[in-house]
Amino acid sequence: MLTAIYKSPKKPETFLYLPKRDDFSKVPEALLEMFGKPQFVIVLNLANKQKLALVDLEKVKSELLSTGFYLQLPPPPKNLLKEHRESLGLDD
Repeated sequence: MLTAIYKSPKKPETFLYLPKRDDFSKVPEALLEMFGKPQFVIVLNLANKQKLALVDLEKVKSELLSTGFYLQLPPPPKNLLKEHRESLGLDD
């Protein structure tokens, strides 16, 4: 299963996966507007992959088949203060 991956120029660490390169027909217009003009990154063969870095491979495949695209959002920012307080054994 091939997928074309695009990055957002507006939203850092946000990627859009499509089953066909440059076919945005299944992506809602509102999403494309917020995403910005998609910038092509790479074409990957998901059949040859066992895992992806930040997303669940099976979820990506499932979403590509069911909705025609997959949107990868950035991970939530770390709460460094909370981590530091926990390391010190302090309660919130």
